[in-house]
Amino acid sequence: MCKRCDWSTSNELMIRYHDEEWGVPLHDDRKLFEFFVLEGFQAGLSWQIVLNKRENFRKAFDHFDPKLVARYDEKKLEELGNDASIIRNRQKIAACVNNAQRFLEIQKEFGSFDHYIWGFVDHKPVVNAFASQKELPAKTELSDKISADLKKRGFKFVGSTVIYAHMQATGMVNDHLTNCFRYKEVQKQ
Repeated sequence: MCKRCDWSTSNELMIRYHDEEWGVPLHDDRKLFEFFVLEGFQAGLSWQIVLNKRENFRKAFDHFDPKLVARYDEKKLEELGNDASIIRNRQKIAACVNNAQRFLEIQKEFGSFDHYIWGFVDHKPVVNAFASQKELPAKTELSDKISADLKKRGFKFVGSTVIYAHMQATGMVNDHLTNCFRYKEVQKQ
């Protein structure tokens, strides 16, 4: 039996997410936008809630195509606000449209969101060496810096904790515990 990070073992969906996605370096702009949106919806909630609704979010938000999301109008916002299959927080829904617009601006300025966001870690993952769940930070100086830059660019729901969760999910930092079987695996990807 392989050892996993403690947070990931509550059910099969979390195990699959941990084993196949979390911490894997991600460079596809659409997937980065997806995690950006989902981490924003997670604020104040558990990742399990968001993960349970991820397929619904994909359908509701046009598979996280930032060009489409950036053009959502009041009618679409109202539709999303009434969609019981997703998290119906109107401020977070409106922030998605705003963030999609800002995301496209970054793509235009840097060539890709990937180039922008990974530039904060010199385009290679930060490899931490935490032995227990208690050691994992909720945020860092680096996530503070990225959060501040995103806010300056007009992004919403991008506090340092949300950004650090995004960094963990997309492999910008390897926060698998050192005794987790994925710790060394994600370093090879």
